[in-house]
Order: sequence, then C-alpha cells, then structure tokens
Amino acid sequence: MRADAQRNAEKLRAAAAELFRERGLQVPLKEIARRAGVSHGTLYNLFGTREALIDEVVTERATSRLDEVAQQALSVEDPWDGFAHYVEKLCELQATDPAVADVVSGRYPGAERLMTACARSMDAAQRIVGRAHEAGALRPDFTNADLVFAFAANALLARATADTAPTAWRRQVAYLLDGLRTEAARTAVPAGRLTRQQVHDALTSLGEKA
Repeated sequence: MRADAQRNAEKLRAAAAELFRERGLQVPLKEIARRAGVSHGTLYNLFGTREALIDEVVTERATSRLDEVAQQALSVEDPWDGFAHYVEKLCELQATDPAVADVVSGRYPGAERLMTACARSMDAAQRIVGRAHEAGALRPDFTNADLVFAFAANALLARATADTAPTAWRRQVAYLLDGLRTEAARTAVPAGRLTRQQVHDALTSLGEKA
C-alpha cells in the first residue's frame, strides 16, 4: 500500500472508530468518509464493505469488553449473582457503547472475526445461564434465546432514551432480574421456544427498523 493510501486508511479507521462508538455500526459510510476527509470511493477502494471496516476497527475492542464481562460473571461464586452481574454489565455496555450493542445483535454475518467473537460470547452466556439453572436460581424455562431478546430490547430502550433518560435501562433490568428468579415463576410461558433461525430473523428485522 502506498504511503498516501496508508494515511487514508488510518484516517478512515480513526473516523469509523469514533462514529461507531457514538452512533453504532449502522452509521452511513459516507459520514465516515466525510469525517476522515476522504472520498466515499476511497473508503470502498481501501475496505470494500462495511463488514470489513467493522472487523478492522471494532471487533478487537468489542471482543475484549465482552470477554471481560463474561469472565467476571463466571468467576462469581454464587451462580445467580454471576448471572445478574452478566446481565447488568452487558446492558450497561449496550447503553454506553452503541457499537457493542450492535455487536451483541450479531447482525453482520459478513464480518467474520466479529461473528467468531459473537459465537464465543454466546458460548459464555450459555455457561452463565447453565450455572444459574443448575443452582435452581434461574427459572428453568428461560433460554439463551430469551436472553438474546432481553439484550435486544435493552439496546432499543437505551438508544431511545440516551439523550433524555440515559439510566432508564437500569429500571427495566431490575424488573427483568426479579422476574427471572425461580421463586417468581408463577405463570407458565404462553409460547414455545424459538429456533435459531427465528431468533436470527427477528434480530435482522430489528436491525432494519433501528
């Protein structure tokens, strides 16, 4: 890569990192190019796709933050406290870092490194949920798919209230956690479990509407 192309690539990485943190992964690529001071065509010539740019500037940081939250949760001795820590901290990440909120959604299958990170994060979530189930603390009909939708709902709420009530998500998370304790499960869930494809389709639809 020529020196001028290298400089443009660095400008684009820096601009993308800033805008993704500020507004999430769906920010228009033209705005990234504009902030970097280069043409839209230059961005496409250097990176090709949004997914490639995401993998360049977001995946490593997001992976580190998600891994840290999961390991903290798994290190908590009490399984329920570990589960609650995981939910609270990941929801906090969604509220304070829109890029992480979009990463958790798994809506960018073309970003291969990002998808690998998402799969690892979901594996960790499964262990965290499983510990709480085995301890009898988490209602037994709660699944990983339910957790994914809880995070999706939190991301939408956090984004909608970011300017007017930036801590509103904490209230909803508190209600959610209280309702997930085994002793709170007084009513059977009125619908069956969703398949992986149904979860994927639902999250894709949410991403298109966000």
